[in-house]
Amino acid sequence: MSVSPTNGGGHWRASLARIAFLIRREFLAIWRDKRSRALLIMPPMVQLLLFTYAATFEVNNIALAVFNEDRDGLSREFVARFTASPTFTDVARVTSMTEAAALVDAGKIMMVLRIPPTFAADIKAGRGAAAQVIVDGRQSNSALIALGYVNTVTETFAADQARAQGAPVPPRVVARAWFNPNMDSKWFIVPGLVATLTMIVAILITSLSIAREKELGTFEQLLVTPLRPFELLIGKIAPAAVLGMGEGLFLGVLGILFFDVPLRGEIGLLVLGLVVFLLSVTSCGLMISALTSTQQQAQIAAFAFAMPAIILSGFTTPIENMPQWIQALTYLNPLRYVLVINRGVFLQDMPAGVIMGQLWPMALIGLATGLGAITLFRRRVL
Repeated sequence: MSVSPTNGGGHWRASLARIAFLIRREFLAIWRDKRSRALLIMPPMVQLLLFTYAATFEVNNIALAVFNEDRDGLSREFVARFTASPTFTDVARVTSMTEAAALVDAGKIMMVLRIPPTFAADIKAGRGAAAQVIVDGRQSNSALIALGYVNTVTETFAADQARAQGAPVPPRVVARAWFNPNMDSKWFIVPGLVATLTMIVAILITSLSIAREKELGTFEQLLVTPLRPFELLIGKIAPAAVLGMGEGLFLGVLGILFFDVPLRGEIGLLVLGLVVFLLSVTSCGLMISALTSTQQQAQIAAFAFAMPAIILSGFTTPIENMPQWIQALTYLNPLRYVLVINRGVFLQDMPAGVIMGQLWPMALIGLATGLGAITLFRRRVL
């Protein structure tokens, strides 16, 4: 039996009307629900401000104890290179390594600088002078960064002494950082937090949607309405995606205004990346919602999804440092791709072609999880 164009047009108008009704209904439900409403504004803003300051890769105010066995002017000058730096905090002057060990054991200092008795004499005689640095290895990441600072101070001091004695100045590497010349960790963290916090908000709102309907007893009513599974999918995804987009742009503006993160690329590419990303994560959230029966279960499942997604995204740990089998798992994570887009648009004016290479995997993930959610809805209908 053929369908006339008029009937076909009426069919699509009726479908769009049902979707519009469901979207409006979902917005009202989110606004009336205290849990969903509480997720929208204050928590992401507070988390952005808190995490940006707390989750820094810079190590400052390194607690330092000095054990100077030389007391010569050169040794005091070498010590001053550390104590005068804002990176190090002069906590104690010890007279034995037993004192220093007690301070390290108690966690009062992170580093001990030990100057041997022959330090200045070795420098004046043109021999290689050595100083010992002891670092608290319980904080391994901070210890490695602190040792990098020590090497920088030592190389500068050695070059100055060689210049003063007319000796050849040893070669040193001059580093130049592209895209982040001051190596400000906030420039790296904020674009990642924009995507991460947006994902958490969007996936929580979406995962709670069907679970809320089940708790209120309205889900069965939806199933007997003329709504089709794909209409239910669109009606549930669209509000969370819109709210997530508003959240992401709001957090991005905060990052630019409060943390001076540059926006060097096209904002349209940033928005496009967020749109595809949100469609992907909201589809995952809807699938979670279809698999759970209560809002509490949905919240637990959403966090169970979000935490591995954050860890496997490259947000804090480079993906290249992970084992090969874990690197393979990261290709299933939409957050991995949007982090590349966000950091590329904010910091380096990433070309559109490179961004497109990050969009299609997110679109495939969203398509697969969306089809999975539709399948689960159809099973409930049947």
